[in-house]
Amino acid sequence: MIDAGELRKGVAIELDGEIYQILECQHVKMQQRQPVVKLKLRDVRSGNVAERNFQSGDKVTPVFLEHRHVQYLYSDGDLYYFMDNESYEQIMLTSAQIGEGTNYLKEGLMLEILTCKGDTVTIELPTSVELRVTETEPGFKGDRATAGTKAAKLETGATIQVPLFINTGDIIKVHTRTGEYLGKAG
Repeated sequence: MIDAGELRKGVAIELDGEIYQILECQHVKMQQRQPVVKLKLRDVRSGNVAERNFQSGDKVTPVFLEHRHVQYLYSDGDLYYFMDNESYEQIMLTSAQIGEGTNYLKEGLMLEILTCKGDTVTIELPTSVELRVTETEPGFKGDRATAGTKAAKLETGATIQVPLFINTGDIIKVHTRTGEYLGKAG
């Protein structure tokens, strides 16, 4: 057990039988009151985000998440298959375990799988991935009704907003946490 005042971004904790990873941690000192620790938490199994507050004296249980380097192989319906780079063992996850990450999985992608006490919990994508634009409308020079962006469908099936100069077939960098366009790859 550790004191809630010692919590930091990225730490995994157990609450109510579920494992959460801390996305944001803010220590708030209130006048004539005990400090409060405000946390933004992501349930590592379901991907749901929640906010919780703790008094600085509250105790929480830290959880050790083991990171394993894997390669994404393929999907079969709702199931996604990965290969452990050291043992060559195949690991299967459902789309519910991966959450929004399914929008950025491309065959051959190197990433990490998080495990807790031998159970596979979720994946951790790289910060950005390079994906090919499979479908987008041509951008017209005078068209500014959409603030200089247009929709583009990527090879994974995800749709994001890109600048007008991006064309079908271009390879772009996409931020995996926000789904935003980062630039042309290459």
